[in-house]
Amino acid sequence: MILKTVSGIAAFAAALVVAGAGFAQQPPANPLDVVPDKMPFDIPYGPAISLERADAILAAALADAKKRDWKLICSVVDSGGALVSLKRMDGAQLASIVIAEHKARAAAKFRRETKLFENAVQNNIHYILSLDDVIASRGGIPLVDGGKLIGAIGCSGGTSSQDEVVAKAGVAALK
Repeated sequence: MILKTVSGIAAFAAALVVAGAGFAQQPPANPLDVVPDKMPFDIPYGPAISLERADAILAAALADAKKRDWKLICSVVDSGGALVSLKRMDGAQLASIVIAEHKARAAAKFRRETKLFENAVQNNIHYILSLDDVIASRGGIPLVDGGKLIGAIGCSGGTSSQDEVVAKAGVAALK
């Protein structure tokens, strides 16, 4: 009898827990409905990168591409997205001239890597493609110095993962 009563109380308590969970605040069904406490990618814009620094970043990026025998085009834009320098390796596909600049410009304007746009599209967040100047392909990375965005690098000509590797080699030269 005591065992039956204890079992009944346990079942009643379990039912209350399950019922209470139904009233608990549920996470939004749509991840886009999540409201973050802080602004994402809130990197302040800084002064424009100099031509000298841009060329040093591009030299590092292209040295990495050459070491791997990848024919790429890489560009650096300033903090406002205007072209500072572009380098084209011999034999790189001509379409990559504008793509490299586009990747750099998008990374500077949106203050984030273009890989995030690629990830959004792969996760069926297609509205991202309706935003002006977005490019959903890796290889565009912001250049941040002293906590401020001074420009961005964009690389194109290989697969997007190859473009990203070379862009990261350029970013590493900034430090």
